[in-house]
Amino acid sequence: MRKVLALLVIAFLSLSSSPAHSHQPVQLKSSDRTPAAGPLLVDGTVSYAVNMAFTKSKQVRAFRAGFSTDDPIALQLLIYDEKPEKNLAKRQLPIVKVISPSGESFTLPITERTPFYEPWGKRNYLYLGRTTRVAEAGIYSFEITSRAPGRFIVAVGEREVPGEVVRD
Repeated sequence: MRKVLALLVIAFLSLSSSPAHSHQPVQLKSSDRTPAAGPLLVDGTVSYAVNMAFTKSKQVRAFRAGFSTDDPIALQLLIYDEKPEKNLAKRQLPIVKVISPSGESFTLPITERTPFYEPWGKRNYLYLGRTTRVAEAGIYSFEITSRAPGRFIVAVGEREVPGEVVRD
């Protein structure tokens, strides 16, 4: 009887444990051309994968994310390790501009092409740029401007918990 009870407890615990999370996906639409038109990631410290596709250069996709004072702003630009994206030259990669609530801005530098395997989606990616900054309180704007067609991912946040995405 004790063995059966022990097996039931183990089975219950293994079924009730939380699964591993990956970045919560957010899909930007072609109408998300300004931060105000795009979605709001309520807590920018939560791990999001903001996906977008461009059909030509000079297209813009945008979104917003909320932060508290001294929160980390973890930001990454990735592409699929697949054609045609992996063959894009540096000058063809999108520009990721971040604007703070006080109006200060920075552009994510493209500094690498580091392979990354994402086990939950079973997909290979390339990191193109990564940075971590310290936030001021408020809503940050993220604007991504294409310089060539392709599919791109902007990863924001690091906490692997469910997050809230609001669209007006």
